[in-house]
Amino acid sequence: MQENLIAFVVGIVILGVIIKIITIPFRLFWKFIVNSIIGAIMLWIVSLFGVAVKINIVSSLVAGVLGVPGVILIVLYSYM
Repeated sequence: MQENLIAFVVGIVILGVIIKIITIPFRLFWKFIVNSIIGAIMLWIVSLFGVAVKINIVSSLVAGVLGVPGVILIVLYSYM
């Protein structure tokens, strides 16, 4: 009886560790997608102020990953 309880507890712990390992990449992927969408929105807002910024996948990813400095970098790049 005691061996079964120990095996059950060990199995639950191992299952929890496996689930934790699997969910970390999905969280990072989701954060990357959300940040890219926010970056594209920030670029769109900047373009509303008359700055000629092309919004494509690369510029939204740069703005999403780097945040406000990424948007500033893209705006500076568009003036070159």
